[in-house]
Amino acid sequence: MPVGHSSRVGLPLRPRRLLRAASCPALLVTHRQSPFRVCPASHLRSMGHGRELVDVTPRSPLYAGLQRKIIFLTLLVSFVPLVLLGGTLYWQFSRIYREKIDEQLRYRAATHGNAVDLFLSERTAFLSAIADTHSLEYMLQPGNLASLLEVMNLRVGGFVDLGVIASDGRHLAYVGPYHLEGLNYYDQPWFVQVMSRGLYISDVYMGYRQVPHSVIAVRHQEKGRIWILRATIDSDVFTKLVRGAQVGRTGDAYLVNGDRINQTAPRFSGEGAVLAQSRIDPSKFGEGTTVLAEPGPEGRNRLYAGVWLRNAKWLLVISQDPAEKMLGLSQARNLEIGIVIAGALAIIFTVILTTRLMVKKLVEADRAVCEMNAQLVQSDKLAAMGKMAASVAHEVNNPLAVISEKTGWALDLLEEEEFQQSKNLEEFRRSLRKIEEHVERARKVVHNMLGFARRMEPHTEDVDINQVIDQTISLLENYARTSNIDIQTHLASDLPIIASDQAQLQQVFLNLVSNAIDAIGNGGSIEVSTRQLDGNIYVNVKDDGPGMTPDMQKKIFEPFVTTKSGGKGTGLGLWVSLGIVEKMGGTITVESKVGKGSTFTVKLPIVVPEKK
Repeated sequence: MPVGHSSRVGLPLRPRRLLRAASCPALLVTHRQSPFRVCPASHLRSMGHGRELVDVTPRSPLYAGLQRKIIFLTLLVSFVPLVLLGGTLYWQFSRIYREKIDEQLRYRAATHGNAVDLFLSERTAFLSAIADTHSLEYMLQPGNLASLLEVMNLRVGGFVDLGVIASDGRHLAYVGPYHLEGLNYYDQPWFVQVMSRGLYISDVYMGYRQVPHSVIAVRHQEKGRIWILRATIDSDVFTKLVRGAQVGRTGDAYLVNGDRINQTAPRFSGEGAVLAQSRIDPSKFGEGTTVLAEPGPEGRNRLYAGVWLRNAKWLLVISQDPAEKMLGLSQARNLEIGIVIAGALAIIFTVILTTRLMVKKLVEADRAVCEMNAQLVQSDKLAAMGKMAASVAHEVNNPLAVISEKTGWALDLLEEEEFQQSKNLEEFRRSLRKIEEHVERARKVVHNMLGFARRMEPHTEDVDINQVIDQTISLLENYARTSNIDIQTHLASDLPIIASDQAQLQQVFLNLVSNAIDAIGNGGSIEVSTRQLDGNIYVNVKDDGPGMTPDMQKKIFEPFVTTKSGGKGTGLGLWVSLGIVEKMGGTITVESKVGKGSTFTVKLPIVVPEKK
């Protein structure tokens, strides 16, 4: 019998060398037919080897440390310039962007201040023209003052009412929504100012109407009589004009007088209301347009741009939350950060990949040297075993020949008459045949030991493939029955007898069928079929198990690769089977789909036996 096969039940045995290999976690060096391990000397001593092998396991800690150092230094050299460049670009861009925001806010304050000044100038000039072109008697006549107010709103707009006041403060005529006829304004601050200056735009005040408002008043003298033409500015129109300077969700625009009193309502309550004290100190704003950063009502810094009007002692304030204006900068920053992160990830990926490839090449080169050393050790081992095998074969074969000869002689003696009457005759015959069987088994063990040392080719004999398959399945029927698995055969009747090694072929088929049973687990079917095609015999072992992924199919014939759960397989069966079949000039292939099972195909050349 060949090494790795039991004469009693035909089950495959794992060669002792392979079992030792499976227990050693060091480097595996494989030949096509002869696997061996190169393990640390201490491990070899524990397994009882006669002499120690050099430990050629790749120096993993050394390579791991080298890989970390290369990655660290490369990333450091790559990231420092990248971070410095990104930070410098962002700082420069941020500074320019802030300057641009300040300039835009300053420009908007200046242009809108001119617009408010123009609004007041137009209405002041139009009111003065009305006073100069119409007499007091005309204005006091019923209906004329209303006509003048209508003309004023048609031409320039923005007036609420119109009134004529005498030099003693009496309201001589009035047209508008309020009842102000007969009132005396002699003690009102605006009256004093217009009498002294001749033209006056008042701050916002409550007055008799108890509504915040501002008036434009001009003094006129006619035939020795002094009177005042006064018009009230439409607060809604004026506030809308002022707020036209605000931009965005957080922008605001309003007027403040020199006493820090709001002249128009700010957009946000935190800035105060009309006639309330403003958060802004007007004294901080000088000539021209000034931009300041001050804490806003929400606690964050806001940008305030202020410009003093020419026609009134009012400060036009435009405020803006810089965060809103910096949104573009934030987007640019986020884009830059994204680019930097993407670049960093690309650098990290590239550095790690190239470093690992480089270290892998070093490890492979080291492993190649180790394998060469291991092959030298194995060659030395096989040479020594070959010398020993010749001596052992001679010493063992001689007593085996004597035992075989004496067993045949004993069988011949049983044919004599005196033994024929023995009631134990058949028992004697069975025992002697058993002795012959085990003598033959011992002879094959010696033959395989020589084959191990000399790498002999398979033992050639006449083989009926169908018969080998039937014998193999009969050995596994009980095992399959306990797992509720049905084994079916479809064997071609025209298969020729070929010259091959029956024991080794039985080991191949035994491995394939037992693997199929293990793959199915419980409940399923296995189909074994044979056919002849193009000078070859094909044996298919098909199961309806879970199947294999494409990646697993690529490496299923490698040593120590198995789909079985831990502890249930060593991953050597298919590898050994492939070696046996390839020695015979054949091949083993696999087709599998996940969830649909697997099919292993053994292709054997038809070798016609020699005539005996």
